Amino acid sequence: MSLPAADDRERALYARLTALGISWTTHAHAPVFTVEEAAALYASQPGGHTKNLFLKDKKNCLWLVVARDELRIDLNALARQLGAPRLSFGSAELLITSLGIEPGSVTPFAIMNDTAGQVRIVLDENMLALEPLNFHPLRNDRTTAITAADLLKFIRSCEHEPVIAVLPERT
Repeated sequence: MSLPAADDRERALYARLTALGISWTTHAHAPVFTVEEAAALYASQPGGHTKNLFLKDKKNCLWLVVARDELRIDLNALARQLGAPRLSFGSAELLITSLGIEPGSVTPFAIMNDTAGQVRIVLDENMLALEPLNFHPLRNDRTTAITAADLLKFIRSCEHEPVIAVLPERT
């Protein structure tokens, strides 16, 4: 499956945000693929920084887990908490076909591409206390900041009801 150009994906996101009355701020930067690479940008981008895990369970259910970047999530405990059989990372191909984005660009904004409702989204409850929240706008060379309330509004407008939970941490 080929993806629309990054500029087109980003434009579609901003059109949806505008239609919902959601304001945002976007910062352009060099492409980042990991939380560690993104950390170098934090001084110039205020607010909560995040990581996004695209997972599948043993029954092939898909999950998008959105959390504070420093949280070390215990995937086994999370699977038990969600009632999901053993979580593992979803493949690049599965990410592209289900959320319409490339690896390295995973973001809760991609839920807008899940029109089939295949992906369940899980939000770190403690992340929602941070303002603003920073995510890739469907590409990894930009960061877009929105409020937590607007993130919830956006997700629900995409016909997804997020699971909001205190996520288990590895010790």
